[in-house]
Amino acid sequence: MQNVITVATMRDSDAHTIAEYTPSRELMHRAALGVYQAADWTGKTVAILTGGGNNGGDGYALAAILAGKGIPCRLYRVSEKFSADGTFYYDQAIEAGVPADVFTKETDLSGYDILVDCLLGTGFNGPVRGLFYEAIQAINQSKAYVISVDINSGMNGDTGKGGPVVKSDLTVTIGYLKAGMLLGDAVWSIGKLVVADIGIRLIRDDYFLAKPEEAVFPHSDLSLDGDHVTLLTPGEAEDLSKAGQTIPDVAQELALRSRRLVRVLGRYALATDGYRTYFLEAGEYPQVIQVG
Repeated sequence: MQNVITVATMRDSDAHTIAEYTPSRELMHRAALGVYQAADWTGKTVAILTGGGNNGGDGYALAAILAGKGIPCRLYRVSEKFSADGTFYYDQAIEAGVPADVFTKETDLSGYDILVDCLLGTGFNGPVRGLFYEAIQAINQSKAYVISVDINSGMNGDTGKGGPVVKSDLTVTIGYLKAGMLLGDAVWSIGKLVVADIGIRLIRDDYFLAKPEEAVFPHSDLSLDGDHVTLLTPGEAEDLSKAGQTIPDVAQELALRSRRLVRVLGRYALATDGYRTYFLEAGEYPQVIQVG
């Protein structure tokens, strides 16, 4: 069973870890190392597209690691901004001989075997505009193997929504799974999904990814094979949502109000009794699963 967390929980847990346990620069290096270890870079041509935040910093740290391993790569900066830690690793990458260019509408990505998406992190929420829009479109139109770092750029980490969103072959999320990666449209954007454990100290539990037999609802006598189960598709859950509500919010509210187990169907079915919520491995969306 794995933890699945909200963007707010990730932000607060990250801040707590930095304040009490591990410097942010070390966490950024661990994140980049986790991405490096998750893929085969041998003999590949690599381009890393970076934004101005810590997600871009992960890309600079990855570039420095690749350079140290003798793997050629090139940086394309989509923002002129740098985070403090990002500046440190950008300087490391440049000192190691990694070439860096500014991304423009005319940038040609067709010659690369691997494109690494370090544009927008889990803190992004809203429509994608400007050069970020152009960069995401260019990635999606390429024939390269695409790796997204932490989250697919453009995707909301709580809801899985966004547009446009990078379509990845591999997403290496940092620390813990984010709820949006298991909801709604995310299934169409993420190929393989792995977690890089970098030592983030989780400050609270949100949801869990489990096998159906691992799901335990201690606040009720309900079970997945009982007859007190309300079935919803993600679309139906969204139709019931209010301003700012995510699909788990809707399911929990409905479960508490109706005193029934609520199951939202998808590749990862969401099941809740209103108190504890699980994402369950459930096959390819939009397969319908009959319960009871």
